[in-house]
Amino acid sequence: MTQTPTPLHWKLVIDAADPHAQADFWAAALHYEAEDNSALVELLLEQGALPAAATVDFHGRPAFRDLIAVRHPDDPYDKERGTGLGRRLLFQRVPEAKTVKNRLHLDLHPGPDRREAEVERLTALGASVLRRVSEPAGAWVVMTDPEGNEFCVA
Repeated sequence: MTQTPTPLHWKLVIDAADPHAQADFWAAALHYEAEDNSALVELLLEQGALPAAATVDFHGRPAFRDLIAVRHPDDPYDKERGTGLGRRLLFQRVPEAKTVKNRLHLDLHPGPDRREAEVERLTALGASVLRRVSEPAGAWVVMTDPEGNEFCVA
């Protein structure tokens, strides 16, 4: 009998100039929560394993300077580390700016009856409409987040 392999845990990692601003945008866009890694950050600081320069204040709590994730609020997470164990987006600081079209992007699916309201909500959060697409296969709006990463609202 063949045993079914255990599915792999994954996260989507997104390069960012300002990971915390991106986390705020995407947490609001997806109705996710920014992960609270403050207990882990404080422990690493106390142990001398993390320099203070590698941290920032994020909404009144210590956070890693160069990375932060958002997670689905209903998914499990490691309470000691604050790290999500389910659906997550991790934003990591990189020195270079985005220069070309994404090869991978998110599609948000509010449904055709809620598409325009969702586009307006996302625009108010800092997204921009890149173009509107209407084809025999369907209709969607191509948008960019505050750092120019493309995503679609279908």
